[in-house]
Amino acid sequence: MARNKTQNLPDLSTLLTPRNSLMLAVERAVLRGHEWAYASAPIAEQIAVRLAGVITLDLVKAGQRLLEKDISEVLHVSRAPVREAMRILERDRLVEFQARRGAIVTAPDEHELRDIFRVRSVLYVTMLEQVARECPDELEALFSAHIPRLVKAAEESADAYAVESFLLNFAIVSLCRNRLLVDVLHSVSLRTLRYVRLGFVAAPQSIRASLKDWRALHKAAVRRDNELLLSLAASRLDEARDVAIRALAAKAADGRRARALKTAQSKAAAAAVE
Repeated sequence: MARNKTQNLPDLSTLLTPRNSLMLAVERAVLRGHEWAYASAPIAEQIAVRLAGVITLDLVKAGQRLLEKDISEVLHVSRAPVREAMRILERDRLVEFQARRGAIVTAPDEHELRDIFRVRSVLYVTMLEQVARECPDELEALFSAHIPRLVKAAEESADAYAVESFLLNFAIVSLCRNRLLVDVLHSVSLRTLRYVRLGFVAAPQSIRASLKDWRALHKAAVRRDNELLLSLAASRLDEARDVAIRALAAKAADGRRARALKTAQSKAAAAAVE
């Protein structure tokens, strides 16, 4: 018997999508930058990477249920590692557990977005100040290596640019010798990627401004102007937050219009029957 559609179940065949660059970025975020390869990571982490990827790509929608049985059947694994993977996603607030419904994909939330970016901004600037002071040559080399990739990605797609921006940030954070600072920044990196991607997809024109900011950061690093570097970094983070907030607002407005249209159509249908 077919399941009731009100269960709001996703198409889990998306879990079999070949690993792309965004999936690889999600992998780094879920695995917290550990040096092990994806293939040697515990099975629960591999499943979590797959699920986090399709959620971040919006292939599985907010509010949809993730059933252990269905996931285990699609991926040909037992339910135990799927259950553990769900807890990893709960840790990263991509799913939440609700009574009588199980694991539900969380919706992007403006309050969470503001909280994450507020914390991230303070920690990121602190991290960057330390990196710029202790290993300026390595920082400059990172910019030199990644800026051409950012330029190329900007010409490809919002997803490609979000990934390259994420990877540059991840590489910069990895230069920091304060491991506590690195761990905390890694812990919010997946949620940050979800929001940043949402902003770039909704407003592709913001990519040009973002690329301009990265180039300005590169120039400041070359000149060893750390005061300017930190100021530009803080401004860039604020701009990314604001783009994501506008994207969330637009998405909410679209949802309200869709619900209003559905209500109007239902009333019209009921009136026609009468």
